[in-house]
Amino acid sequence: MLFDDTYRTIRNRATGQYKEKGSKFIAIASPVRDENEVKKELEAIRKEYYDARHHCYAYVIGFNREAYRINDDGEPSGTAGRPIHGQILSYDLTNVLIVVVRYFGGIKLGVSGLINAYKTAAGDALSQAEIAEMTVNEVYEVSFDYTVMNEIMKIVKEENLELLNTKFDLDCSLIFKIRKREADRVNSRIRKTYKSKVIYLRSE
Repeated sequence: MLFDDTYRTIRNRATGQYKEKGSKFIAIASPVRDENEVKKELEAIRKEYYDARHHCYAYVIGFNREAYRINDDGEPSGTAGRPIHGQILSYDLTNVLIVVVRYFGGIKLGVSGLINAYKTAAGDALSQAEIAEMTVNEVYEVSFDYTVMNEIMKIVKEENLELLNTKFDLDCSLIFKIRKREADRVNSRIRKTYKSKVIYLRSE
């Protein structure tokens, strides 16, 4: 949807499982914001389930789902990471990592059996998760002359801006967070104030 500035993710870690012919599949779904968090969570899960045969996973990161990865961890190609990834997409989620660990039961499941097992375990974890709709927010820094502080603070109050940092001296600055769809309008107001400069810092 054009100008959409919301996304769906999960609030907390959730688990699910699936059993088939002696094999046990445990899925762990975790909220993650970047690839560093993915790495840490993967390390933690591998330590927690150190005795599992496989640690297969998929993740999707970014408001536009621009970063993703799938990993079969020794299972036949396309039988683990891809069905896990498919569950994330079917729930319309991002900023999510799902790891499915497998304890092998001694009987091979075949390609279709593996796909079904990893898909079902991942889906079970997501069905247990608390799903939240979040807004995309942008962070800006405003530099302005001390003489216009009252005008700037009036805009801050009227627009209910969330201040992250302030510096009031001869040269003043403040850092604020605002919902993406409101940013252009509010920044236009600020720029019309004498000697004020707005710089985009990041989205979160």
